[in-house]
Amino acid sequence: MTQITMGTTSAVLSFEDFVAARLPALLRYATLVAGNRHDASDLVQSALEKTGVRWRTVATNGSPEAYVRRAILNAHISRWRRRRREVLVQDTPEVAWTAPAAAWEHGELWAGLQQLPPRQRAVIVLRYYEDLSEREIALALGIAPGTVKSQASKALDALRATLTDSGTTDSNQEVLP
Repeated sequence: MTQITMGTTSAVLSFEDFVAARLPALLRYATLVAGNRHDASDLVQSALEKTGVRWRTVATNGSPEAYVRRAILNAHISRWRRRRREVLVQDTPEVAWTAPAAAWEHGELWAGLQQLPPRQRAVIVLRYYEDLSEREIALALGIAPGTVKSQASKALDALRATLTDSGTTDSNQEVLP
């Protein structure tokens, strides 16, 4: 929350305080939506740039974290609408050092999520990570509730198949809801 009320006084958090407090959570959310940490960092940066310009309005009119999450999701949707063409190069660029991955990124479920198409991944993340209803997901993605249901069904089927094929579950155990 941006407004902290103590008795009769209230204070509004600064944009810098908000970013310092919520950046890790926003990066986790963006990573789940985008499928990788590099795109997630770009999404968070662009969302925070847009939010920083409007901070006074955002901070006083509602939940700034919800606003930033929506900006991240909108930026991600815009990216998959205007897919960039792949550019082939003659020489492979040098591989840069990357920080060690978080423990949850090594799991079979994470690998399965990365293989899903962007819309299916967005539906699964919003449903099971953000705990949104089908109606809320439909509004967030600008699609019909029936499309949310079909995309979730297809994504869960694909994840079940991935987890079953990898041999990480026994036959008596339910893989996913």
